[in-house]
This record gives sequence, structure tokens and C-alpha cells, in this order.
Amino acid sequence: MKKPGKLTIRDIAEAAGVSPATVSLVLNGKGEISGVTRARVLEAVASLNYVPRATRSNSEPGETLRFLKIAKHGHTVNRDHSVFISDYIDGMSAEATRRNYTLEVVSFEGQPISTVAESLAGAPISGVIALGTELTEADIRLIQSLGLPTVFIDTFYDVLEANFVDMNNEDAVYKALSRFRMQGFQRIGFVASHVDTTNFRLRREAFFKNMARLNLPVNEADILSVESTYDGAYLDTRALLSTGLELAECYFCTNDIIAYGFIRALREHGVSIPQDVSIIGFDNLPQSATMEPGLTTIDVSKRKIGNLAVTVLDDLIAAAEPQPPVKILVGAELVLRASHEHGESTTAKDRATRKTQQPAQ
Repeated sequence: MKKPGKLTIRDIAEAAGVSPATVSLVLNGKGEISGVTRARVLEAVASLNYVPRATRSNSEPGETLRFLKIAKHGHTVNRDHSVFISDYIDGMSAEATRRNYTLEVVSFEGQPISTVAESLAGAPISGVIALGTELTEADIRLIQSLGLPTVFIDTFYDVLEANFVDMNNEDAVYKALSRFRMQGFQRIGFVASHVDTTNFRLRREAFFKNMARLNLPVNEADILSVESTYDGAYLDTRALLSTGLELAECYFCTNDIIAYGFIRALREHGVSIPQDVSIIGFDNLPQSATMEPGLTTIDVSKRKIGNLAVTVLDDLIAAAEPQPPVKILVGAELVLRASHEHGESTTAKDRATRKTQQPAQ
């Protein structure tokens, strides 16, 4: 069997059960090839990790960059998060204009990644920025298989040969947990999500790593898992509370949307924020500043991530030779509001042992 670096179009054709000519047409976006055949070829390209070598000259003024807004399942990329997507686009647009590119935005909702890849084959664009929030490692490989200069944002893989610009999740979670510790909390909970995204996974890993770093004990009963939409987080939290869940003193929530649903369910159950339970979220969505009490949350500059994505992409387009992968992590700030402060009605010790009761009907 040939090594991945020595694969040829003939190898791809054999794996896909088509002719080499068909593979060539698919990779170059030419010919009247059916969607099923295109998908089969692109899946073979991805599974064999074949990356065609494309010849490109330095960027010319007026070239086009394409931003792919991809929502595979919509559990995280949805209207609740439209603000941070807009911030990404603002950052990309400003830097693209400064570098004399045109930025176009193409949305894919609920479509297979093979359809996304097919849209890129032969497209009159110089490079791609893909929203990787809901993408798997296989999805990233498939998009890369087209051979276009590509940067992925809002996701990160340590060992994948691809270009990433993402937030520094470990640094961000450390800031949240450090704040809780500074306030004297010992029993710190985590509201995770069973929705599979890379940033959710990285935040979960960062929670355990930073709890150990801060010499704080982890109580597995305080690690909750809920759906990532507002309604899903609310309903899942209600279900957990109905079992007589013993609440921790405070919780770090995977993102703000989850925090909103979590807080709503707690309040309906007679739990006061922050008097009974303190909360810190992640994303600094606009509602976090206007809700009562305001939500303490992690803020990462989405505009900066968009800006850096275009900068990296421009370097890839202009490079005369293949470049090593570029992986950039942008730091975070903790925005302090009232939701995490010690309450006056109960002590930390009281809250640690408090069991919620169903409100009177």
C-alpha cells in the first residue's frame, strides 16, 4: 500500500470505483458529474488523506475569499449565536478589505459536508475560511482535500495538518475557576454538554486540568450534562433538579446559552442567583449584560479571530511553496458581573449542603 504522500489520482479512482478521468473532473470542478459520484470521490479523497498539490501565484488585487458558515446539526451554530458569527464576519471583512480581497459568505445548514466540498471544487476563489464549530476531523480533511488554501476558525486540533485560529479554551477556563477559588468556593461544578463539538470537548478537558492545577477537588456529581440549546439546557436542568440534585456552590457553564437555560430552570425551582448558586458563562453574548443579574462570562474577541484568519489565509495564498500548518489561539478575558458574587442570604457552607426541593404546586 502506498504512503499517503505518494497517492495518485489512480489510487483515488480505484477506491471510489470510478475512472481517473472522473476523479480529475471532480477535483477540478468540471464535467457533468452526478452528486452521488462527486460525493463518493470526495469521500475517497478524504479517507485516503489525499491532498492535491495546486500551483498558485501570489495574490492579485480583487481576488475573492469565501467564508463557509456551516451548521451541520444546528445545536451550536444557530440564531442564538448569530451575534458571534457576525463578529467573526466583521473581523474577516475588515481585514479582507484592507488586503484588497472581496469576502463572500456562503451558508450551509443541515447539509452533508460532501455538498460543502462540492461547492468549492472549481470555484473562482483564492482561499477559504470555514466555521469549524460543528465539524469533525473527517469533515476538515474532506474540505482540505480540494487543495484550496484553507483556514478553520472556532475549532482546533493539535495533531491535524490544517490551519486553525481559535480561542484559548484552557486559559479561559482557568480564569473562570481562578475567580471562583479567589472567592473562597471549594465545591465548583461544571455544566457540560453532550453535544459533540471540539470547543465543548476542550472546555471539559480544561475544567479537569485546571481544577487539578488549582488544587481543587472534583465531585463527579457536580459535573452535569445538558443539551446545548437554550430550551434543551432548560429542560435537561429541570429533569436533573426533579431527581433531588444536590447543587454545588457555583457552576462554570460551557457557554452563555447553556447558562441562560440553566439559570431559568434553577429560578423556577426556587434557587436564587447568586445568593444560592453562583454562575459563570462563556461567550459574552449581548444578553449576558442585560439579564438580571448580569452574567459573569468569558469574552474572546471574535473580530480578532476573524482578522487573524484572513491574515493567515493571505500568507498561504501568497506563498510560493507549501507552508507548515499555522495554529493560533487567542486569549480571553473574564467579564465580571453580578451572577458569580457571593450572596448575602446564605453562606458558602450552607450552599454546599443545600438540596433543592420542588416548589409548591
